[in-house]
Amino acid sequence: MRAKMPWNEWLEDDVNLVALPVGHIGGVGWGIVGFFNGATCIVQREFVPPQVLDAIEHQRVSKMFLVPTALHFLLMQPRVRQIDYSSLRYILYGASPIALDLLREATEVFGCGFCQQYGMTETSGTVAYLPPEDHDSAGNRRMRSAGIPMPGVEIRVVDADTRRPLPADEVGEVETRSMANMVGYCNRAAATAETINAEGWLRTGDAGSLDEDGYLYIHDRFKDMIVSGAENIYPAEVENAVYGHPAVQEVAVIGVPDDKWGEAVKAIVVPKPGTVADPQDIIAFARTRIAGFKAPKSVDFVAALPRGPSGKILRRVLREPYWAGRARQVN
Repeated sequence: MRAKMPWNEWLEDDVNLVALPVGHIGGVGWGIVGFFNGATCIVQREFVPPQVLDAIEHQRVSKMFLVPTALHFLLMQPRVRQIDYSSLRYILYGASPIALDLLREATEVFGCGFCQQYGMTETSGTVAYLPPEDHDSAGNRRMRSAGIPMPGVEIRVVDADTRRPLPADEVGEVETRSMANMVGYCNRAAATAETINAEGWLRTGDAGSLDEDGYLYIHDRFKDMIVSGAENIYPAEVENAVYGHPAVQEVAVIGVPDDKWGEAVKAIVVPKPGTVADPQDIIAFARTRIAGFKAPKSVDFVAALPRGPSGKILRRVLREPYWAGRARQVN
């Protein structure tokens, strides 16, 4: 059953849109897949939301790969609900966590098949996928997962210290093994040895868990994990809880120094235009969706979040002002 992947099949009349930087695996990798399968490929110099909508409308794009931030920017366009999306067969998305509310809105607006992709440059792209049939406009548990392994790919979750495999639903570091894993980093033998072991298992640096059905759940990057009062808190889970607030356009969650708890959860929010955003209201909203100790202790507002070329939020830039003058960014 898992080998049947209609989303990964190509038709003679497919039009493939490459709208991410080709210096990123999500751009160059997706472009190569389209060319390899003989699709008409439209390569845009950079991601510009109106240009993406124009390509869908006038060049009849049938497939594209986007990061969650790009999906969000498309949904913010004034005419996004006026476009004819009948040519779209599939939207593939990945490279960073996605808020469930955002994914539900995207499935409702674009009306095509959605397939999440999880992977990294070191794995030559996708190692796990969440198939379209696991997406539901009403939302479901599996929509919080990264999906199941691609054919020929092994995935396991191990204890970060002992490197022993963990049972279902326990959080550890995600490792993967396949023929598509990199041979190593160029002229960096030590870094290669730290990343790939003798059995070929590659350390992703991601904190995750596997359920009993083999679905992979990514909790966050280990380096982004917040440790507050000895509790591990993953920013992606908190962001997912905050995102649905009616005054929140975008949110990033970081850990900041706290004399009592070591680190405290802080939400950095871009308010929606025309709304009055109240920090305590946002915190109270989050507490209705996740455990109280995970909810933000404070909220700061900014005009925009710092991002890298692929659209990923630069958490280290957000953390810098709060950790300035300290020898390390852990408390």
